[in-house]
Formats: sequence, C-alpha cells, structure tokens
Amino acid sequence: MNNKVVLITGGAGGVGQAVAQKFLDSGASVSLVDVNKEALEKVKERLNGEDSKIKLIQADVTKESDVENYVKETINTFGTIDIFHNNAGINGPFTNITELSLEIFEQIMSINATGIFLGLKHVLKVMQSQGHGSVINTASNAAYIGAAGMAGYIASKHAVAGLTKSAALEVASSKIRVNAVAPAAIDTQMLTDIRENMSPDDPDSVGEALKQGIPLGRFGNPQEVAEVVYFLASDNASFVTGSLYNVDGGMEAD
Repeated sequence: MNNKVVLITGGAGGVGQAVAQKFLDSGASVSLVDVNKEALEKVKERLNGEDSKIKLIQADVTKESDVENYVKETINTFGTIDIFHNNAGINGPFTNITELSLEIFEQIMSINATGIFLGLKHVLKVMQSQGHGSVINTASNAAYIGAAGMAGYIASKHAVAGLTKSAALEVASSKIRVNAVAPAAIDTQMLTDIRENMSPDDPDSVGEALKQGIPLGRFGNPQEVAEVVYFLASDNASFVTGSLYNVDGGMEAD
C-alpha cells in the first residue's frame, strides 16, 4: 500500500481507527472523515503514523456539499483517492416499528444509506476519471436478516447491500471494484450502545446472551474487521467485486 491514498468515513469510530492504522502501517496516507472533529483529533493522537500522512476532515455525510468537500480536500492534500472505506453509520434506538418516530427512522436512513450513496456518487467520479479504485462499504449482518426492535438499522443496511451490488456493476468496466464488509458483534461503542438500548438496567446480561448466539463464542474486535477491509482493498482481491464479506464469528452460518 505504499503511496496509496485511503479515504475513510466514520473515521472517529473503533472500526475507522483500526482501518486507518492498518493502512498507515502498510505505507498508505489516510484521510479521516467524521462529523465529530474533537473525536477525530483524539483518534489522530492514538494513531501511529506521520502527521503528513494523516488528514482530518469534519463533515456530515448526509450533506452533499460536505461530501463534495471531503473528496475535494482529500485530493487537494494527497492528489488522488485509491481506496474508499465508506464506513460512517449509526445503530439507532432499540424500538418497535409502532413506536419508532419518523424523525429517527429518517435519521438512521440518512446516515447509513444516503451517506453511503453520496460517498459513492462523488468518489466514484474521481475513480472513473483515473481508471482504477477500490471501494469498501460498511454493511452488517443486518443486511441479510430481520430483527425485532431494529427496523431502521436493518432497512438501512439492506440498502447498503443493494447500493454495493449496483455500484459494482456500474463501474466494473472502469476497473473499479465495489464490495462491502458485513461485521456483527464487534466490540465497539456501537455494540455498547446496542446493549444499553436493549437493557439499560443490565447491559452485561444482554452481552452474554449475544455471545451465546455467536458460534465462535466471543465478540470480534475492530482489527479483525480492518484485516478484511484491507484484503478487499488489495490486489489479492482483484477478482472480487459486488460481494459482501461477513465478519461475524459465524452468525450468518448458524
């Protein structure tokens, strides 16, 4: 990955940080995007890499002008975008459909689906002009299943799966690959939020119950997701496009 440029949205989250470190360790430059600038600064302090190879950009992925700007700033700083980890997302509350407000549903869809769409729209234009690129969207095992109390999140991740496959077909002739990583039960703040949403009084018991549904018997860690993202970005995956790669401890196989 020497001299490659990697753009990562959701860069202040656990997976975004792990992906950034993986690419920095391999010689790439990284552009980290997040709506929370303070959180980005803290991530930069934890990253092991040269300052000249790390760009921080505050942006709301649901706003097209912000998306256009993070693409422009990345190119102005590093000259190109070789790899795009289209990663920003939220889980939303644990609430049945009949109690879920339209405002919250639209917020989830806006970040998780519209944000992915806008990222694809503007980054793929750059990649088409240069004739190469690899995109890795962040989906979830939620892209395959239903789950009571998580309709907004489930719907949004089904959308990510559809966008991934459609985009892959549209840009294959331009030598651009589009895939998605589909994590589940990864030990990040998002998983903590899910446990607390499901049982504010006893989130630990929720965690233990969740582990019982994972064939490998444990939660994953962000570095394990980063390894799959790295593979999909690399030439080792040169004949892989339009695919969703599970990182879920065997949950989808059960």
